[in-house]
Amino acid sequence: MQDNGLVKLSQLIYEYCGIRYSDKLQALQNKTAKRVAELGLSYWEYCGYLKMTPAEWDVLVVLLTINETYFYREENQLNECCSIILPKLKGKNSFRPLRIWSAACSTGEEPYTLAMLIQETGKFLPGSVEIIATDINKKVLEKAKNGWYHNGSFAFRRIPENLLKKYFSKEEGGYQIKPSIQSMVRFQYVNLISEDLTAKIGEVDVIFCRNVLIYFDQETTKRVIRNLHRNLSVGGYLFLGHAESITDMALGFQKVDSEKTFYYRKEPNLG
Repeated sequence: MQDNGLVKLSQLIYEYCGIRYSDKLQALQNKTAKRVAELGLSYWEYCGYLKMTPAEWDVLVVLLTINETYFYREENQLNECCSIILPKLKGKNSFRPLRIWSAACSTGEEPYTLAMLIQETGKFLPGSVEIIATDINKKVLEKAKNGWYHNGSFAFRRIPENLLKKYFSKEEGGYQIKPSIQSMVRFQYVNLISEDLTAKIGEVDVIFCRNVLIYFDQETTKRVIRNLHRNLSVGGYLFLGHAESITDMALGFQKVDSEKTFYYRKEPNLG
């Protein structure tokens, strides 16, 4: 009966956020057993509890999601975006700022790194670039908004020393991101498989959705990419993780190979 309850829970999770556990029930049990026991429920009962108490999804998502990230992660992509793509897009829209969407921002290292590198270019006035940072995990979003990181954090393993000194204030026990960087980033909750929630982001010029698709099956991957495609301006750019590919999915993107990395461009004729 417990296994049947786990199967049902895996189905609910798949429907809610697209993460597939149907073939990883032991892993699912390892992640959730303590919480289910705390509530004094069986897995069948927990499935009912999720339906009756929607706020429990916030608790469950924290248990399920992996939020391993750090500043300056996959630097070739970041440099390509900030030094080459953004200057090329500058002035594309006179009626709004350039907009970048960090679609799975976790605790904020990716969007804050983008903000730092944009300032480092010296090519953009304050307010001319907006970064929207989203995640399905509300707990990590709160940490990201605070912009404070412990000085022994894994987050600083790759950040150049000059950026750390320039854009963080050293405090007892950690570092606080400076207001000039925080002001460039807006954080909000988004479930990437939701067409309604992703639509609220509005039109963007660049999307970073790195190391997310590896948790989805092909059907969910296509669903997420279609949502991203709708938000991306014609000729806009999509960055995925190095282990992720949508080249053969015919979803309206063309692969772009640069000297040190690759990414995708929304095809104008399919915009």
